[in-house]
Amino acid sequence: MSERLQPGDVAPDFELPDADGSPVSLASLRGRRVILYFYPAAMTPGCTKESVDFQSSLAELEAAGVAVVGISPDKPAKLAKFREKEGLTFPLLSDPDAEVLKAYGAYGEKKLYGKVVVGVIRSTFLIDAEGRIEKAYYNVRATGHVERLRRDLGV
Repeated sequence: MSERLQPGDVAPDFELPDADGSPVSLASLRGRRVILYFYPAAMTPGCTKESVDFQSSLAELEAAGVAVVGISPDKPAKLAKFREKEGLTFPLLSDPDAEVLKAYGAYGEKKLYGKVVVGVIRSTFLIDAEGRIEKAYYNVRATGHVERLRRDLGV
């Protein structure tokens, strides 16, 4: 398993394609806070709930100067379908090789229905305007996570 990031660590930079295949980098978001969340698979119940919750809170988060970006191993075409189906307006990025997932410690062994499997560990990071980790949340639950995050942010 990859090493977990801690507050104060430099957030690993990356460039990944979005749902339209256009490259998006973390460096391009410098100067504002970023919520970076990693989810296992588009169009599954938990991931849909989490993404829709972020969309529902997007106006308040953006008003507080916080951008939202989601990353999964899904290919851009699947992300585009997910975005359209759920009306998501923030970037969804594709990491099929799990390189960024691993860099953030969001990929590795986890328990799924009592069995140990290797895959995406649902995780969220708050990154400050200078590109450092402010908060790192590992093994989050899809339901209620965005509400907790908003409370922690005071939004």
